[in-house]
Amino acid sequence: MKRSLLGRIWPNAIAVLLFVGLVFPVYWMFSTAFKPTGDIITETPVWFPTEITFEHFTTAVHAENFLTMVRNSLIVTLCAVVCSLIIGLFASFALARMRFKGRKGLIVTFMLAQMAPWEVMVIAIYILVRDADMLNSLVPLTLFYMVMVLPFTILTLRGYVAAVPKELEESAMVDGCTRPQAFIKVILPLLAPGLMATSLFGFITAWNEFPLVLILNKDPEAKTLPLWLSQFQSQFGDDWGATMAAASIFAIPILILFVFLQRKAVSGLTDGAVKG
Repeated sequence: MKRSLLGRIWPNAIAVLLFVGLVFPVYWMFSTAFKPTGDIITETPVWFPTEITFEHFTTAVHAENFLTMVRNSLIVTLCAVVCSLIIGLFASFALARMRFKGRKGLIVTFMLAQMAPWEVMVIAIYILVRDADMLNSLVPLTLFYMVMVLPFTILTLRGYVAAVPKELEESAMVDGCTRPQAFIKVILPLLAPGLMATSLFGFITAWNEFPLVLILNKDPEAKTLPLWLSQFQSQFGDDWGATMAAASIFAIPILILFVFLQRKAVSGLTDGAVKG
């Protein structure tokens, strides 16, 4: 009986320790953003703010080109996610339902593209964009972000499409639907968890991307929020309150998106990984 009790306690204890280790940096970031400067620069850590202040958030949002960078990040991220979902949906349907020469090799290629570090191509990307006279533009960023998340989107949705019985689509066509209508009315609703999972992954990837925009976009009007966030240390010196406030603002869209899509995103990742 003691062994059984011990066997239940230690996995829970490890889970609690992991949870605390993962959540604590997030808590420290948000709490520091609300602390007065005196609580931040003290030698003894202040675990809970002695008072709540929004001064650091005011400093962060009044930084130069803040609204422009928010707009650029939203445009680039949303366009990249939507384009990758549209292309990935049709590509995954073809890989899951059609049999053609080179199909398995194409799937392996997508897997390798997902695993390969794209940073090794930064110089080639810069030369390509420079020769096309598209530096300081949001279009190359959108295209490259889409390419970055496309292999994951295709592989995940392929597993989900393969899990949908063909008989459902055939029954809808027997009832009078065309193939596009059967896909939209029958197949597409069943792919919702997979679409949620891939859209969440694509949003996080494009929203957080830093090296590419740093190299391609030097014009302040063409920069995105990761660059705005990186400038706070040099811009405000040791103003850690403003830095943490900026980091909190930067993280809020992802947290909100994850809260709303959490259940469907997790089921979409697991189902897409084991089916098909």
